[in-house]
Amino acid sequence: MGFYENHLLPHVINLAMRNRQLLRYRRRVTSAALGRVLEVGIGSGLNLPLYQARVSEIVGLEPAPRLLAMAQRTASRCTVPVTLIEGSAESIPLDAHSIDTVVTTWTLCTIPHAIAALREMRRVMKLDGQLLFVEHGRSPDQAVRKWQDRLTPAWKYVGGGCHLNRPIQELIESAGFSILQLETGYMKGPKPMTFMYEGRARSM
Repeated sequence: MGFYENHLLPHVINLAMRNRQLLRYRRRVTSAALGRVLEVGIGSGLNLPLYQARVSEIVGLEPAPRLLAMAQRTASRCTVPVTLIEGSAESIPLDAHSIDTVVTTWTLCTIPHAIAALREMRRVMKLDGQLLFVEHGRSPDQAVRKWQDRLTPAWKYVGGGCHLNRPIQELIESAGFSILQLETGYMKGPKPMTFMYEGRARSM
């Protein structure tokens, strides 16, 4: 999970992120999207077929060219217009207040400067826009947090920069968002890798 900048094994990543457990999260997040959508860390485009009719356009941002090429193949079969952009979330090449919905799915764990990226998401989002997210991150359980801290240095190396221990709620709020809905809990699997944050936020 969290393979935003993995340039080494895109096909392995693609298979891993198709996990059926994750599909439920993806469906819930994308079903709430509306208007002009920016998906940050679109990867190979796994979310693209899940967006519903309330979405008028999808802009996908991704730094890995090989993943973008995979996303392009999926985008070509979408009925909604899709624009794919190679770029960094810390410097989003879009106008301010031009996006209705920003979507991130297992993305914030790998962006090098997560708060800077979230501030950019807030900049491009309309004043009445929304941030929809599902991320894995820091557990509230002390024993699990210790393992997350121990494993993260090696995990970053094999997982394309993925941090197991990022405090997702704190990062989002620190970037100027107010969280309106938040569900947390463990997904099936090893606890250091599976504490999930799913929710919706607006600009403060």
